[in-house]
Amino acid sequence: MKLRSLLVAVLAFALAGVAFAQTSPKLKRLDPAPSTLLLVGNSFFYFNDSMHRYVGEMVARGMPELRGKYRATSVTISGSGLNWHDMEAYLRPGGGMASYSFAPGNKVVFNKFDRAFDAVIMMDCSQCPIHPQLKDTFHEYVRKDSEIARRHGVTPILFMSWAYQDKPEMTAQLAEQYTLAGNANDALVIPAGLAFAKAAAKNPSLNLYNADKRHPSLAGSYLGAATIYAAVFRKSPVGLKSTQGLDEQTAAFLQQVAWDAVREYYGD
Repeated sequence: MKLRSLLVAVLAFALAGVAFAQTSPKLKRLDPAPSTLLLVGNSFFYFNDSMHRYVGEMVARGMPELRGKYRATSVTISGSGLNWHDMEAYLRPGGGMASYSFAPGNKVVFNKFDRAFDAVIMMDCSQCPIHPQLKDTFHEYVRKDSEIARRHGVTPILFMSWAYQDKPEMTAQLAEQYTLAGNANDALVIPAGLAFAKAAAKNPSLNLYNADKRHPSLAGSYLGAATIYAAVFRKSPVGLKSTQGLDEQTAAFLQQVAWDAVREYYGD
């Protein structure tokens, strides 16, 4: 029995090492932090009325200095990888995203920005960074899109997505590939996938997933947004009076998890 217990303990330790062993991120903060964001991705972003809306509410509550300055847009294609998106078209000054908006009285205002956004947050398809047939394409398009963004004066950021609920081994795999891509392209990486794993470990009864075990539940979208807020602005979301329909206890738990995951990933 003692030998068996020892073997179980050794195996658990080894598995834990696999789950947390990863390349360390080189870029750990943005200075200055962006005040305008473009989110480029897929349904992981747009589920539950869009993650960028949650981030905007958190910024409004936690960063009064950005009141009237903060702006974000989300452009998503269902099931898409980065190679489905035309980053050049999105960021082209005067003709890309956010080139016009609507004022009171249904009047169109044509916006004239030197650049449409300060930063672009990019997410590949849920399997692309680790799929043997798509991993090279992931790294290729992170490089291409990061170069396009910088040509337009826009800072590239990567959103590390989460493991499927029934495939937790994806966490370490995704974390490794996103970190490698971030380091290769001098891009900040938002460790949302690590935040999901941490939340699941600390509170297994809290469901972060939709019924398909892939897409986020309301709590999952909230956790993703809180991790964006914590990583991009390097501010703790703990205590923000923004719950998006969650009960206060759950929101507070997810805020703390997001902040802990960000600090641990960056080695603070």
